[in-house]
Amino acid sequence: MHTENHVHKHREPEHIQNRHRHTLIQNQTHVYTHRQTGPDRGRQTHRTRCTGTRSWAPGPLDKVHSEAYGLAAFRAFLKSEFSEENIEFWLACEDFKKTKSSVKIASKAQKIYSEFIGADAPKEINIDFTTRDHISQNISEPTINCFDEAQRLIYNLMAKDSFPRFLKSESYKELVNKQQQNRNQKRWLPFL
Repeated sequence: MHTENHVHKHREPEHIQNRHRHTLIQNQTHVYTHRQTGPDRGRQTHRTRCTGTRSWAPGPLDKVHSEAYGLAAFRAFLKSEFSEENIEFWLACEDFKKTKSSVKIASKAQKIYSEFIGADAPKEINIDFTTRDHISQNISEPTINCFDEAQRLIYNLMAKDSFPRFLKSESYKELVNKQQQNRNQKRWLPFL
């Protein structure tokens, strides 16, 4: 006879999780005033703080997921490290959470399970036995949150391991340089 153990873990409400996930997604430009010292004393200059790729460095991984060019660069970096299954799984889970139809939930859950979690999965992700076993036991009747724990583990793995290396990579430096060049062109070509 099979009995299920239900473990209740503290979870933040979904709106707070989404806020954490998307707070740094905004691509805003901030202007600040700087008072000159020395011979130019009293003169104020306005400087624009760059956002976009340069602002990823101190911020979390979330921002890169929201920006198409950043996501593409991060995916390419993960592919070069043979760990692109992590971002693919994370993105598949994000898409899965938007599913409304119970029929589609079941089919999408099975696809994610077969591709990333099940025995002999072609893009198997690195998660602990307990999480994998819990998903395996419940995949026959999946819920919209059935991959949350695995997604959290993979997100943390990328945030603590892959993403810091990406920020030090040549790919990231090239992306920052391209973005800066694009900004410079726009200053000289105001019609762009």
